[in-house]
Amino acid sequence: MDVLSRHIQGEVLWCMLFADDIVLIDETHRGVIARLEIWRQTLESKGFKLSRTKIEYLECKFSETHDADIEVKLDGQVIPKRASFKYLGSIIQGDGEIDEDVRHHIGAGWMKFRLTSGVLCDRNVPL
Repeated sequence: MDVLSRHIQGEVLWCMLFADDIVLIDETHRGVIARLEIWRQTLESKGFKLSRTKIEYLECKFSETHDADIEVKLDGQVIPKRASFKYLGSIIQGDGEIDEDVRHHIGAGWMKFRLTSGVLCDRNVPL
Protein backbone atom coordinates (compact mmCIF):
# COMPACT_ATOMS: atom_id res chain seq x y z
CA MET A 1 0.00 0.00 0.00
CA ASP A 2 2.91 2.37 0.71
CA VAL A 3 4.24 1.92 -2.82
CA LEU A 4 0.75 2.41 -4.26
CA SER A 5 -0.03 5.51 -2.23
CA ARG A 6 3.36 7.26 -1.93
CA HIS A 7 2.90 9.45 -5.02
CA ILE A 8 -0.66 10.54 -4.17
CA GLN A 9 -0.08 11.40 -0.51
CA GLY A 10 2.02 14.46 -1.28
CA GLU A 11 4.93 15.93 0.64
CA VAL A 12 2.90 16.53 3.79
CA LEU A 13 1.07 13.41 4.91
CA TRP A 14 -2.48 14.73 4.87
CA CYS A 15 -3.74 11.20 4.41
CA MET A 16 -3.93 8.66 7.21
CA LEU A 17 -3.89 5.01 6.23
CA PHE A 18 -4.73 2.02 8.40
CA ALA A 19 -5.63 -1.37 6.90
CA ASP A 20 -8.44 -0.57 4.46
CA ASP A 21 -9.32 2.83 5.95
CA ILE A 22 -8.16 6.07 4.36
CA VAL A 23 -8.66 9.49 5.95
CA LEU A 24 -8.27 12.46 3.62
CA ILE A 25 -7.69 15.91 5.09
CA ASP A 26 -7.81 19.27 3.38
CA GLU A 27 -8.70 22.83 4.30
CA THR A 28 -11.50 23.13 1.70
CA HIS A 29 -14.34 21.01 0.31
CA ARG A 30 -12.87 21.34 -3.15
CA GLY A 31 -9.52 20.08 -1.90
CA VAL A 32 -11.11 17.00 -0.33
CA ILE A 33 -13.09 16.31 -3.50
CA ALA A 34 -9.89 16.60 -5.57
CA ARG A 35 -7.97 14.26 -3.21
CA LEU A 36 -10.84 11.76 -3.24
CA GLU A 37 -10.89 11.75 -7.03
CA ILE A 38 -7.12 11.20 -7.19
CA TRP A 39 -7.43 8.26 -4.77
CA ARG A 40 -10.33 6.81 -6.77
CA GLN A 41 -8.49 7.06 -10.07
CA THR A 42 -5.25 5.65 -8.67
CA LEU A 43 -6.84 2.75 -6.84
CA GLU A 44 -9.14 1.82 -9.72
CA SER A 45 -6.23 1.96 -12.18
CA LYS A 46 -4.56 -0.75 -10.04
CA GLY A 47 -7.68 -2.92 -9.88
CA PHE A 48 -9.00 -1.77 -6.48
CA LYS A 49 -12.45 -0.32 -5.83
CA LEU A 50 -13.68 2.30 -3.37
CA SER A 51 -16.81 1.10 -1.61
CA ARG A 52 -19.45 3.69 -2.44
CA THR A 53 -21.62 2.52 0.49
CA LYS A 54 -18.92 2.93 3.16
CA ILE A 55 -17.56 6.36 2.22
CA GLU A 56 -18.55 9.24 4.50
CA TYR A 57 -17.07 12.57 5.46
CA LEU A 58 -16.73 14.81 8.47
CA GLU A 59 -16.36 18.56 8.21
CA CYS A 60 -14.35 20.15 10.99
CA LYS A 61 -15.01 23.85 11.45
CA PHE A 62 -12.07 24.93 13.56
CA SER A 63 -11.96 28.46 12.16
CA GLU A 64 -14.43 31.05 10.95
CA THR A 65 -13.27 30.81 7.35
CA HIS A 66 -14.67 27.84 5.45
CA ASP A 67 -16.38 27.05 2.16
CA ALA A 68 -20.10 27.44 1.77
CA ASP A 69 -21.82 24.09 2.19
CA ILE A 70 -20.81 22.11 -0.88
CA GLU A 71 -21.94 18.55 -1.46
CA VAL A 72 -19.07 16.11 -1.58
CA LYS A 73 -19.65 13.71 -4.48
CA LEU A 74 -17.90 10.73 -5.98
CA ASP A 75 -18.95 9.83 -9.52
CA GLY A 76 -22.09 11.94 -9.08
CA GLN A 77 -23.11 10.12 -5.88
CA VAL A 78 -23.47 12.37 -2.81
CA ILE A 79 -21.30 11.23 0.08
CA PRO A 80 -23.11 11.39 3.44
CA LYS A 81 -21.88 13.93 5.99
CA ARG A 82 -21.37 12.87 9.62
CA ALA A 83 -21.16 14.92 12.81
CA SER A 84 -18.60 12.51 14.26
CA PHE A 85 -16.94 9.21 13.43
CA LYS A 86 -14.78 6.58 15.07
CA TYR A 87 -11.26 6.05 13.76
CA LEU A 88 -8.76 3.72 15.42
CA GLY A 89 -10.75 3.63 18.66
CA SER A 90 -11.18 7.39 19.04
CA ILE A 91 -14.26 9.43 18.23
CA ILE A 92 -13.52 12.53 16.20
CA GLN A 93 -16.12 15.31 16.27
CA GLY A 94 -16.57 17.98 13.64
CA ASP A 95 -16.97 20.73 16.23
CA GLY A 96 -13.52 20.02 17.71
CA GLU A 97 -14.89 18.86 21.06
CA ILE A 98 -13.82 15.64 22.78
CA ASP A 99 -16.85 14.84 24.95
CA GLU A 100 -18.05 11.90 22.82
CA ASP A 101 -14.58 10.38 22.86
CA VAL A 102 -14.25 10.80 26.63
CA ARG A 103 -17.69 9.21 27.20
CA HIS A 104 -16.75 6.34 24.91
CA HIS A 105 -13.47 5.65 26.77
CA ILE A 106 -15.13 5.91 30.19
CA GLY A 107 -17.83 3.47 29.04
CA ALA A 108 -15.20 1.07 27.68
CA GLY A 109 -13.33 1.23 31.01
CA TRP A 110 -16.49 0.45 32.97
CA MET A 111 -17.27 -2.48 30.66
CA LYS A 112 -13.80 -3.95 31.33
CA PHE A 113 -14.27 -3.41 35.07
CA ARG A 114 -17.63 -5.21 34.95
CA LEU A 115 -16.00 -8.15 33.18
CA THR A 116 -13.46 -8.51 36.00
CA SER A 117 -15.70 -7.56 38.92
CA GLY A 118 -16.94 -11.14 39.28
CA VAL A 119 -13.42 -12.25 40.12
CA LEU A 120 -12.42 -9.10 42.00
CA CYS A 121 -15.47 -9.19 44.27
CA ASP A 122 -15.61 -12.98 44.75
CA ARG A 123 -15.08 -13.81 48.45
CA ASN A 124 -13.79 -17.26 47.51
CA VAL A 125 -10.79 -15.77 45.65
CA PRO A 126 -7.93 -14.95 48.01
CA LEU A 127 -6.45 -11.47 47.87
